[in-house]
Amino acid sequence: MLPRDVILTGSLILRPLAKEDAEAIVAMCGDPVTARFFPALPHPYEHDHALAYLDRAGRRWEAGGAQFAIVEDGRPCGLLWVSPPDAWNVVSVGYIVAPWARGRGVAATAARGVTDWLFDHGLRRVELQAEVENVASLRVAYKAGFREEGRRREARRLRDGRWADYVLFARLRGEGTPAEEPYLPFFAGGELGDGVVRLVPMAPEDAGDYHRMMAEPSVAAYSLTPPATLEDDERRCRYTGYWWASGQRVELAIRDAASGAFAGHVQLMQVTPVLGQAMIGYSLLPAFRGRGFMTRAVRLLVGWAFANTSLHRIVAGTDAGNTASHAVLERAGFRREGVQRELFPRPDGTRSDDVQWALLRPA
Repeated sequence: MLPRDVILTGSLILRPLAKEDAEAIVAMCGDPVTARFFPALPHPYEHDHALAYLDRAGRRWEAGGAQFAIVEDGRPCGLLWVSPPDAWNVVSVGYIVAPWARGRGVAATAARGVTDWLFDHGLRRVELQAEVENVASLRVAYKAGFREEGRRREARRLRDGRWADYVLFARLRGEGTPAEEPYLPFFAGGELGDGVVRLVPMAPEDAGDYHRMMAEPSVAAYSLTPPATLEDDERRCRYTGYWWASGQRVELAIRDAASGAFAGHVQLMQVTPVLGQAMIGYSLLPAFRGRGFMTRAVRLLVGWAFANTSLHRIVAGTDAGNTASHAVLERAGFRREGVQRELFPRPDGTRSDDVQWALLRPA
């Protein structure tokens, strides 16, 4: 059984919950963001629910787990709990951060501190899981030194009836756990723009526009993947925050700055830190072609990448017949590097050449 310790970590104090925390629990658990990512919580969340939560917290300690209030400057600013250990001495942790304390590293500091405390008390493995759309929680896991181990598909049902995927993380006693800085930082201000186009992270609301664009014949002609269903594209758009937070890729909607309309899509993918290389890809709706939108989008994205990451090369591959794409890359400063013969399969059974391009970090 874990001792009911008070843990000091950074500027935070983690202590067992008390009856006086009921009001703060109501404010935390009644928050819309908390309600979105914790579908099992009552909504609306009322005082009686907080009292029941406090009662369960006591039983959690008795069962061998732990339940803490996260306190900063004397004010509760979050909750953190530890499951009772299983037969293999493995526990899981979870947390809620109050609306007034978000964006300050509270959850990452608390999760790292309590995990170290658990190892000091003989636990062998600590697990953490976050919904694939909960980007803030994903970032907590990386910052707290947890390693990503896989995904649990359709693990829980949300309030709207949809099933959600979860990412599983873990820390093992004795392994090195440096705080992991993101290889692909998020945009300062949330987007890029030049007054003509805006690049904003892809979101589930973009799935319909993206699906229609990819089905457009002039776009589909150069796509290497089979046609996707709208459901597939909705799932893709739900993963874009996770891909970015984990350093795998950046997926962006291109919007007309004047109208806000969806104009296309640009991505930074195949990110290979050991080489300092990534690949750029893009598609544009016919209604927005011939206006320089894609050249602007590519310039914005590669400019951001060289300014904010350690990437040294950004490459692109284009079908030999896609002269419009060649022109975009030339205008954006890419140089042609070679041709891979008959790389791309075509629907009619023939194959086309891949023209390779690259842009190097400015000297």
